Amino acid sequence: MNLSCNNITFKNIQAIIFDKDGTLLDTQDFLRRLGLARIRRLDAQIPGVGESLMMAFGIEGDRLDPTYLLAVGSRHENLIAAAAYVAETGRNWAESLQIAREAFDDSDRLLKDDDTSPLFVGSLEVLHDLANAGFKLGILSADTSERVAQFVQSCQLDHLIGVKLGVDDGPSKPDPALFQQACAALGVSPQEAIMVGDSPLDIDMAQRAGAAGTIGICWHSQDHRHLSQADVTIEQLDQLHVVA
Repeated sequence: MNLSCNNITFKNIQAIIFDKDGTLLDTQDFLRRLGLARIRRLDAQIPGVGESLMMAFGIEGDRLDPTYLLAVGSRHENLIAAAAYVAETGRNWAESLQIAREAFDDSDRLLKDDDTSPLFVGSLEVLHDLANAGFKLGILSADTSERVAQFVQSCQLDHLIGVKLGVDDGPSKPDPALFQQACAALGVSPQEAIMVGDSPLDIDMAQRAGAAGTIGICWHSQDHRHLSQADVTIEQLDQLHVVA
């Protein structure tokens, strides 16, 4: 099967693997609120650490930078980064990690029922079209495996998505082992699969794994500079077309 995108045709493709946040799901507002909740809790205990974390997380006013830690890193990576800033205040590592973990856990509980992030408009229709055309579909996210599974279930995508892979305590993006693992679970080789993602880490991971192609997506924005490494960039998913 062939997939066309902005005058580029990827041939003999069997599977398409998508990132979740920022690719299928518009999570910018929720992630920003989650990051702020974590920062407030940490800054309440350790005044002054919040400003550094705002920069590290990529929170700029009402905007979340799609290339910074909160948008592209796993929960574990964000936790370790937060703990490192706490440790800079002179606390030992065990204490720093505990303080950061409690702040993250409290924030998770606070916003547990507050994640109303919507699917990007047209995403569901594109997934249906691709599955009906015979492509195997998977999700490979920096979010936890539990939250990936919750997303698939809540959006009623179980019949479309063959692989639901998140990052827990193992390798994180851009480790190519993640893409290879997703391909193996779908029963295809990386050379038969395409990665669609909104982060340079998605693109780097797939290319290092030997993917057939990489598609960077930057919804409703023509600023694709952070995705220049991708084979092609798009602004919405309906720019993907199945061709004979």
